[in-house]
This record gives sequence, structure tokens and C-alpha cells, in this order.
Amino acid sequence: MTHPSGFGSGARLTFNAPLSDARADRLVADLAASNPSTVLDLGCGWGELLLRVLEAVPGARGIGVDLRGAALERGRSDAARRGLADRVTFVEGPAADHLSDADLVLSSGAYQAFGTVADALGVLRERVNPGGRLLFAAEIWERIPTDGQLARMWPDMTAEDCHLLPDLVDLTIAAGFRPLRIVTSTRDEWEEFESGYLAGPEEWLLANGDHPEADRVRDQVDTHRAFWLRGHRGVLGFAFLTLGVPTAEKASS
Repeated sequence: MTHPSGFGSGARLTFNAPLSDARADRLVADLAASNPSTVLDLGCGWGELLLRVLEAVPGARGIGVDLRGAALERGRSDAARRGLADRVTFVEGPAADHLSDADLVLSSGAYQAFGTVADALGVLRERVNPGGRLLFAAEIWERIPTDGQLARMWPDMTAEDCHLLPDLVDLTIAAGFRPLRIVTSTRDEWEEFESGYLAGPEEWLLANGDHPEADRVRDQVDTHRAFWLRGHRGVLGFAFLTLGVPTAEKASS
């Protein structure tokens, strides 16, 4: 954890994205229908979606890659508890250093590991086996933000950092995918995600107001909440794209 409050750990979250159980069930059902034997999750966090796919496809094996050792330990513990430890491997390190071909590749909010969205889609296209699937999830603009809205988001955020949904879909097609399902997070999913992200440290502050770290934690959670409520709320969206690769030979390098 970053500090005693657990800020940034996502300990209160099921998914490290604005994703509900109901939507996750639908996504997993779609992905499992292609009966993948190998699953690669790049930027997996604690790998909840990866584990759900493995539960839905009993013969599949998975690899999850992430930079955060604490998140991976949570994933290993969850896998053991669910009887999946012998079918999943969690690897700590940069996604670009741990690429492998797979029938199903998952990439949720992790395209920056490869550069731009277009860069990521090009790399991931080469990793998906013929006839396979990519679940590509990324931030989008619900509408182009004003300069004032950008100023209230994260430092150095620009309008070029995200795409409108139609433009994102066009990029996936240009990379050689075909879009099979296009869905976006609801306002409720965003609010559950942001509230859950902050719930643990807020409760810690209530119980530890005199802790030496309390002022720093309070500043961090208040800053994050302001980014959400005064900056990206209603402007920033999140898209989940289920993408297919033709059964013919993969695109050339």
C-alpha cells in the first residue's frame, strides 16, 4: 500500500475500472463463447476479470502482467481461494516486456504501456491468435472538454489524451480488428468506482485523524475527488470494446 490508509490500492473495489458485476458477467460470457485456451491480461491489477474468464472456461490458462506487486499478491490470493492457482500465473513487470500470443487478450485502462492508443492496438493485434478476441477498455471523451474542465482534471491533461467513442472504434478497425460489442460505463458505474476508490482512506481518516500521515492522506483524497466531481464527471467516459481477429493469418508486422 502507498501509505497506512491504503489510498490507491483499490482494496474496496472489485474491478479497477468503472465496471459493474452485471456488465462484467455479460463481457465474460461473450469472451468465453470463443472458448479461448490461452488468456493474457496486460495491466491486470489483481486480475478479477481474468479470473472470471478462467472460471467460465475450465480448460483455459491465463497470465496476468502488472507493475504493482501488491495488486498481484491480491490476485494470487484470490486465485488460490477460487481453486485457480494452477491455471494462472501473475507476473510483475512492464507489459511490453512480457508479451505472448494468446487466444484472448485483455487490456483495460493500460494502453499507455505501449504509447498511444493506436500504438497499443498495433502491438496487441500481433498478439491475438487468428480467430481470437481482444477486450480493449480505455477512457474516452463523452464530449470534448473545455479548457476550464481540463484545468480541473489531472495535471497536464489535454484534449488529445482521449478519443471520442467513434474515433476510438475507427482506430481499432484500422489496426485490423472487427468490433463485436461496443459498450460504455454508466454514470452509476463511475460513481460506484470513484466512491469505492476513496471509501477506504476516508474511513481511515475518520479513525486516524491525529496520525502523522493524516494531513497528506486528506489532501490526496480531496484532490482526487475534485478531479472527479469538478473535472471529469460527465465528460470522461470509459469504453469496453470486444474486438475480433479474422481466422485468416494475422496481420504482418
